[in-house]
Amino acid sequence: MKSIIAIALMFILLLSINMFSQSNEQKSVSVAVYNQNLGVVKDFRSIDLSSGRSKINITDVAQQIDPTSVHIKLDGEVLEQNYQYDLVSLDKILRKFINQNIRLVSETNETVEGKLLSAIGGQIVLERSEGGLVMLPNVNKYRFSVDYLPEGLITQPTLVWVVNSYSSGKQDVEISYQTKGMNWHAEYVAVLNEDDTALDLNSWVSVDNTSGATYKNAKLKLVAGDINLVQDYQSRGGLERVYAMDRSTVSEQQFQEKEFFEYHIYNLQRQTTIANNETKQISLFEASNVSAKKKFFYGSVSNRRYWNQSGQKKIAVIVEFENSEEYGLGVPMPKGKVRVYKSDGESLEFVGEDLVDHTPRNEIVKLKIGDAFDVLAEEVQTENTQISSKVWEQEFEITFKNRKKENIEIEVERNLGTNWEILKSSLEYKKKDAFRITFNVPVKADSETKLTFRVRYRYF
Repeated sequence: MKSIIAIALMFILLLSINMFSQSNEQKSVSVAVYNQNLGVVKDFRSIDLSSGRSKINITDVAQQIDPTSVHIKLDGEVLEQNYQYDLVSLDKILRKFINQNIRLVSETNETVEGKLLSAIGGQIVLERSEGGLVMLPNVNKYRFSVDYLPEGLITQPTLVWVVNSYSSGKQDVEISYQTKGMNWHAEYVAVLNEDDTALDLNSWVSVDNTSGATYKNAKLKLVAGDINLVQDYQSRGGLERVYAMDRSTVSEQQFQEKEFFEYHIYNLQRQTTIANNETKQISLFEASNVSAKKKFFYGSVSNRRYWNQSGQKKIAVIVEFENSEEYGLGVPMPKGKVRVYKSDGESLEFVGEDLVDHTPRNEIVKLKIGDAFDVLAEEVQTENTQISSKVWEQEFEITFKNRKKENIEIEVERNLGTNWEILKSSLEYKKKDAFRITFNVPVKADSETKLTFRVRYRYF
């Protein structure tokens, strides 16, 4: 009698938890991608649930999901959540078949059958039914055959919930989670005009998906900014395309940008499929005739008692523009690589590239394109004098050589360190901050200009 009651109770319990897989239809999916190897997925599904306890299986989730971040919203309560990720593989199947019969078929269709005793590192040991052992040191030339898939192995990562539904029938369920393996970065293509006074700027975003899932017809959001992530949680080369643009302002954008918290969100104004193991590239914005300026820059550091550095130095070439509507731009620029091109009269040629950090509106963008070929600096320290135990004086001479056919101006920045005083200078200087001074050095075509200055240091 007790056994009959126990069986009846068990039957009732099994009925109370519906173990079948509900039909679930994905209504929509949205993906927010951060540029720090992080994606946040929101999956909206219509799931047929029975009132009371039942089980929900979702099989097409990201393989790199963070199970601790999963959240489900439904008309009911979640009693238990499981993330099953013991995926089928040859090694796992073989381990499940230890002490069971398997068959191996060679390339010549020779069959070897027996009880599997060991499967380590591609080496198989079988026990024949008629007695004796078969030891195969290399099984690369064999196919394995078993009668069934061992219990506990699955073909896809699966989220499983035991829920208590308050109603029966189809209801909308929202599932959200974080996953690794998603990243995005921006690339820019800039085309300088003939006299380097303006540029056309074309921006692309590249979305990398190696999360282990495909998101069909997804609503895509890109989050720009440096969020703080706990540590227990890069970039492929982008497009090298150049587009000629004849518009005079920023063109209509595929992404709608808005401020969010201390970041910026870019919402794609259409749905797109983000396939697994894919890099998707989408135009972010295009702008033309952005005011720009080419500059020559020379920077050096002097924060030592003994300055022993001389010889010819390189002069950097800088392209500078302001990210403002006044100058033809004025859009938040996510960090990324900027490739710069210019026409030689026949075709566009690549002239250099640099990285730009997250740049808000109305800020200056400075790009180091390369080093000048026809402009050099030659620096020598002409004096190094100890005035007292705590006072030193140093004098420098920098010769700027311009072998170009036009006049130029070179911006010179000098880091003097601390406790300094300029005693004399051949050109006017400006104090940039407590450590640095700057000079604007004009150099006529195919000529030289010398800059000399004397610095006094006090050491306390």
